[in-house]
Amino acid sequence: MVIERFKGGDPKPIGERFKKHGRMLPDGVVYHSSWVDAAAGSCFQIMEAPNAELLEGWIARWKDLVDFEVISVQTSAAFWSTLS
Repeated sequence: MVIERFKGGDPKPIGERFKKHGRMLPDGVVYHSSWVDAAAGSCFQIMEAPNAELLEGWIARWKDLVDFEVISVQTSAAFWSTLS
């Protein structure tokens, strides 16, 4: 899961870049879904990547506009299967 915090609380520069260049994902990084809390200037995204380095390539393309927090998660089914 990726939590994005819009620098300055302003989503407009992010929207402009997205309209012009798209998500700019490196090969191997998959976007699943996102939710925006406009009042807080945040976006919550479910992303998938085989390793953190690929995700860092995507983050580098946006870090001038966004502060990122990356939280490694797995499905509940995957988690519980490792405990049995």
